[in-house]
Amino acid sequence: MRAAFSLSRHLRSRLSLLRHPPPLLFSSLCHLHTIPSQPSSPSLPSKILQIPNPNQTTESPSETLIENEPMNEFLSRFVHFLRPKLAEAFPDHARHVLDEMLLLICQKVIHRLDGSGAPSDDPDIELSEDLWKTIREICSSVNATIKRDAMREELKKYIHCDEVKEMCRFATDIGVRGPLLRELRFKWAREKHEEVQFYANLEKMHEEGTKKKRGEEEKPVERLNLTALPERKSRIKYKIYGLDLSDPKWADVAERVEMGQKEFVPEEPKLVEARCRQLEERLMDLNPDKADPAPLLTEWKELMEGPKRVDWVGLLERIQEKIDEKKEEEKPEKNLVYLCNKVFEFLLNEETYKPTIRDYSLLIVRYSKANQIKEVERILSKMTEAGLEPDYIIHVALLEMYAQLGNLEVARKHFKSLKDATGQFNVSLYIPMVFACINAGQPKEGLTFVKEIMAEKIKPTEAICELVKAFAQKGDVTNAQIAMNMLKLCNVDPDWECYLALIEVYGKLGFAEEARNLFDEMANIGHKPDDICTASIVHAYMKKNSLDLALDLLLTLEKKGFKPGKYTNYELVDWMGRLQLVDEAEHFLGLAREEGEDELELHVILCDMYARVKSKLKMSESLKILEVSKEELGSQDLERIAEGLISGGFINDAERVVEWMKELKIEPSESIRVALMASKSMKPRKPTGRGW
Repeated sequence: MRAAFSLSRHLRSRLSLLRHPPPLLFSSLCHLHTIPSQPSSPSLPSKILQIPNPNQTTESPSETLIENEPMNEFLSRFVHFLRPKLAEAFPDHARHVLDEMLLLICQKVIHRLDGSGAPSDDPDIELSEDLWKTIREICSSVNATIKRDAMREELKKYIHCDEVKEMCRFATDIGVRGPLLRELRFKWAREKHEEVQFYANLEKMHEEGTKKKRGEEEKPVERLNLTALPERKSRIKYKIYGLDLSDPKWADVAERVEMGQKEFVPEEPKLVEARCRQLEERLMDLNPDKADPAPLLTEWKELMEGPKRVDWVGLLERIQEKIDEKKEEEKPEKNLVYLCNKVFEFLLNEETYKPTIRDYSLLIVRYSKANQIKEVERILSKMTEAGLEPDYIIHVALLEMYAQLGNLEVARKHFKSLKDATGQFNVSLYIPMVFACINAGQPKEGLTFVKEIMAEKIKPTEAICELVKAFAQKGDVTNAQIAMNMLKLCNVDPDWECYLALIEVYGKLGFAEEARNLFDEMANIGHKPDDICTASIVHAYMKKNSLDLALDLLLTLEKKGFKPGKYTNYELVDWMGRLQLVDEAEHFLGLAREEGEDELELHVILCDMYARVKSKLKMSESLKILEVSKEELGSQDLERIAEGLISGGFINDAERVVEWMKELKIEPSESIRVALMASKSMKPRKPTGRGW
């Protein structure tokens, strides 16, 4: 662009003519700066090109019509590309100087293109070769852009023509999809365009030939005169996928979008000063059970001088960060969690925070996860006072809370309202209902919900596992086995806990064969045998008195490297005690004590065994240990101790155990009462004193 400096020097001298401008130049500047032209100057039918016509009436530039549209488009794009280059080469020049330079360059370009223009007006101005080289590059890029846009507009017509649609339909039928189909569609549209252009050129050549034969003379080309630079403002049309964005209505849309962004784009919070930091530290050290955080929050608000919602959110985030740090240190503080909830609740009444229904739902979710039902109901009452109705998120949180608490009636109400509101199946509503039935002690109803979920081809494996454990805990082996079969229908292997729960209930009921089958199935899946499972099977064999099968199981496991643990040895001690094989029982007792400390269950077994064999000293030791922890004993344990003492003849100790049962509000069974009455009525026989 150094070659344009000569043009700049010439323009400095030429601009002195602006005080007494010629008609042509003055008219161009009037168009550029929207100044009314002189009355004597001719009106312009175009802002860019002029065909001189002295008889034309005067019109304003905004009312003129564009007569040479192709040249107008070319010059408009040419000026658009050339202006930044001139501005870069002459950064100190004013805009009107650059406009005059562009006007002269455009006149030279028009003269070079079709021999029109007014080159004789400025014979001293000559453009250098470097400048012409730049002009040629810009012209080529402008022509390429115009051709590309024209081609796109033409292709739009042929993409939707019947022939192209038919070929696309055929390609779709044979399996062509995606980018390949799109590429083929554009290819066929280009081929159709080329075909139409070929025949159009033939017709044009035919018309030119007929004109030459007739000897018709071509009309002389009217000379064009450039009067002003093209004004692109409000002339450009922005089209995206056929949507005309140059329509004035899109200005209103842009304003509404800008207003909407103010609500969604987060604002930057204010800087927190040192005094506010100190208040926050005092706030985080506060115990909300003993003191109210409201005074500190009010003081913090005054120091922040009118905080906005974003500032309050920043305070909550800093408290939450403190809670997360404590969790990482594995030292979670309940005071901080409770404090965060109290601060959140304070903000619901704060006007500067501008609480929404989402804030209420977040606080209700936090309280519901902690099962604080009173706090949840209090927030719900505040919400209704504020004129807000619970939304879907709040109903789901309440459903999960009542499900966890086992309040089945209230959980059913929320489930029904949510189901009616959605109107379609939602597994996130059915899963909490399954857990609600389990926690309420009604797993059978939970089984019906699981069947409805599986009818939708969804596999609720976690809920089914919990049902297996719930049925096993209640001793309902039939439904527990049904739930176990459901897991297998889902092509999911039951976990170790499911097998353990079912084997344990089979062992308590004495179903040795079913327990052994589950034990072998668990081993085949890959779950290693465990001491509790082995003890449950040994207990089942003990009820069936199948000592040979129990020994076979223990020998088989010993070959695989399994060593019986504490609970298996407890069962063997119990078995040997019932058979009154004290030496064998004490042998297994020694093995059990090697595995760990004695549990209360062991002393129940020992007390029963030693009472039956009438070993008063050892029985008394176990009974003293049991008396200390009598609150932890169940009704079955107390019944067994009393039966053992009665059968061994320790009536006074048996009566003492019955007194324990009355203290614990456990009613003795009929067999215990009858045995005690019978033992009291039977007096020991005295010697006759008969001599021999």
